[in-house]
Amino acid sequence: MKRTIIALAIALLALGAFEMSAADTEKKPEPKNNFKIYGFIRNYFIYDSRESVSGTGDLFYYLPKDENIKDGIDLNDQSSFRFLSLTSRLGVDVSGYYVGNVHFGAKIEGDFYSGLSNSSNGNASVYFPSNAKISGTATARLRQAYATVTWKELGEEGKNSLALKVGQAWHPMAADHPHIFSLEVGAPFGPFSRTPLVQADYNIGSNWVASAAALWQMQYQSSGPIGASAMYMKYGKVPELYAALAYKSKGFLFRAGVDVLSIKPRVFGQVEKTSGDAPAETKIVRVSDRKTSVLGYIYTQYTKGDFALKAKSTFGQSGEHLNLMSGYVKIGENSDGSWDYASLRSSSTWLSMSYGKKWQKVLFLGYTRNLGLAGERYGYIPKSDVYFCGNGFPNINQMFRINPQLIYNIGKMNVGFEYQWTTVQYGKYYDKDDVLCLNEQGLADKNLHWIGNHRINVMVKYNF
Repeated sequence: MKRTIIALAIALLALGAFEMSAADTEKKPEPKNNFKIYGFIRNYFIYDSRESVSGTGDLFYYLPKDENIKDGIDLNDQSSFRFLSLTSRLGVDVSGYYVGNVHFGAKIEGDFYSGLSNSSNGNASVYFPSNAKISGTATARLRQAYATVTWKELGEEGKNSLALKVGQAWHPMAADHPHIFSLEVGAPFGPFSRTPLVQADYNIGSNWVASAAALWQMQYQSSGPIGASAMYMKYGKVPELYAALAYKSKGFLFRAGVDVLSIKPRVFGQVEKTSGDAPAETKIVRVSDRKTSVLGYIYTQYTKGDFALKAKSTFGQSGEHLNLMSGYVKIGENSDGSWDYASLRSSSTWLSMSYGKKWQKVLFLGYTRNLGLAGERYGYIPKSDVYFCGNGFPNINQMFRINPQLIYNIGKMNVGFEYQWTTVQYGKYYDKDDVLCLNEQGLADKNLHWIGNHRINVMVKYNF
């Protein structure tokens, strides 16, 4: 009997252990973060036929410089060559963690920046063009760093979702890139910026997406009385606002959006004050300066098989903080020390087409037009009162780019060749009492002439 009781007890314990083991096996595992490391090693080999405005070791191309005639020589009529690997990149994507239908993720991504500077030797400006960057080394920089929260299965049928992004990421107006392997990916014919933001995207079914964002400035900044600076937004205390609506279906995407920016170009000003018969004194006063601009865009893309087409058009005011060839002007001074401003308008459009996989053929076309001021005219505008994109010049009237490319893709290796022709129509400034000025419309419209640059670019890239 005793042995029977002992055997039964052992059997019950074994059965309990088996049931606990089965329960543990059936229990849903704890969700964990998944990490995906990605990046590439990239080298560019670049020839330019003319001195140009370019950044990041001259790899990020904007436009050719206007004539600079001294002693009968155009100092900007000078070709150059360089090759660099400083745009190599490393990033980490984080995904897989969730609580119920709420999913969490993150991204951090960095690459290298030029760190190149003009030579400190006093003879450099005599022997070389004024912007010859011949010293320095690459320095690390942050490209993107943001967290995401996504609520899935929303709505009555569970077909909607809401995605929230917080951190530094592509500006939503600049997130759609053309088919192009050069570093500027279509700038300055389209917006280009990565910036701190809070962005929400609400997916309505499988076709519609409504987006809204509040943005701040860091690397890409507004122009103003002290040059390019994020202080105009800091002391303006109002974030940049963005809203868009997109429709997508079977390889087709269309998006339209608007961006509103309100900045404070100055916090303090100066006025002349008198008291009785005493001489006038210059005193510091708080000023109510504020400048607001509105910029809109449309974007579309279509993909079928090996063929893909993308196009974007941007129209509106200012946009210099997005690397667009525009800005704003000071149009008047008030008795209380404040200044009045008016935005310059511009139109920029690009189109890109791509065909093929292993041998990829690409054509990029870009066009920009400076439309000047709208409405009332304010007389000739001194060049010093024009706050233009720091990578361009106020005497630009229009510009275009033709860029065919051929890319050979073999596994993780890409080898690309492109020819890029960028040509700009410059105008001469008006000379009013020895002051260089734009006309009443904010344009340099006399002695119009075209300046072009031929760029040949070869890329060798290994992805991992």
